Amino acid sequence: MNNEITLAVLAGAVVGLGLYALVRALVPTHRSPVSTVARIDALRMRGTSGPIYAPGPPHAADQARRKGRRDELQARIGERLADLYLQRGWEMRSLRADLALLDRGWEGFLAQKVVLAATGMFFGPFLIAAAWAVGFGVSPAIPVWLALAFAVGFFFLPDLEVRRDAKEKRRDFRRVVGAYLDLVAMSLAGGRGLPEALKAAAEVSDGWALKRIQTALADARITGLTQWQALGRLGDEVGVEELKDLSVSLALVADDGAKVRSSLSARAETMRHRELAEIEGGAGEKSQSMLIAQLLLCVGFLVFLIFPAGMRVFSAS
Repeated sequence: MNNEITLAVLAGAVVGLGLYALVRALVPTHRSPVSTVARIDALRMRGTSGPIYAPGPPHAADQARRKGRRDELQARIGERLADLYLQRGWEMRSLRADLALLDRGWEGFLAQKVVLAATGMFFGPFLIAAAWAVGFGVSPAIPVWLALAFAVGFFFLPDLEVRRDAKEKRRDFRRVVGAYLDLVAMSLAGGRGLPEALKAAAEVSDGWALKRIQTALADARITGLTQWQALGRLGDEVGVEELKDLSVSLALVADDGAKVRSSLSARAETMRHRELAEIEGGAGEKSQSMLIAQLLLCVGFLVFLIFPAGMRVFSAS
């Protein structure tokens, strides 16, 4: 009897907490001055890089209307969570840099975390119900705790995915930056000035990394910043330290073309050596893994050969 009352109280508390969080997320409330100022700063930093929507064909408008309610609900949840993070002072700079590198929005990411958490809350009891239907005996108090555990686990799953994808993409971005520095140094050796060399080197390819650099340089002309300041801001946005270091070094020697050229060449060479060291380290780790796998295979083969003889000896004795 006491167990049933405890289970009912826990279930009611979980349901009530979920309903309260849902109502707080959907019902509009007045934003605090801190969140309002932070939102203005975020919009100022975003500048004109946000999407510009133009009227599309009729079928596109119909599709937008069909999914408008779902997108509006997701956007509202994401905005509420973003305001909550701002009010609590949770900046999450590394995670925001990963999202910026992957071209994903902060509010949409938070909404995805909430949706996955809600899915996990129902996934845990579903597993218990399936196990009970098959015939496994389980305690009735397990689904409550399992639902909470799955909700927390599913809530943090997008973080792992974003960090994994951003790590690979940031490695590719660093490779492109090394090649970009070589191109800038070659343009400087050809007699171009530093602003023209930075711009011309970014227009060599249409890859996503050079596109980000092109956009940063174009925004610098609009906002009145120098191009190396724009590169530093881009490095701070996507979490690439090499761009921030490049911005500082260019600000120091921007007026001396020979020093700029030698500095860029040395920096590009350093990045190549670092990349080669990382590749060699990864190859060494893979070699060690293959060696361990071969040793385990040899041990298993020896056990396979020795086991019949050992069984005969023990059975004879």
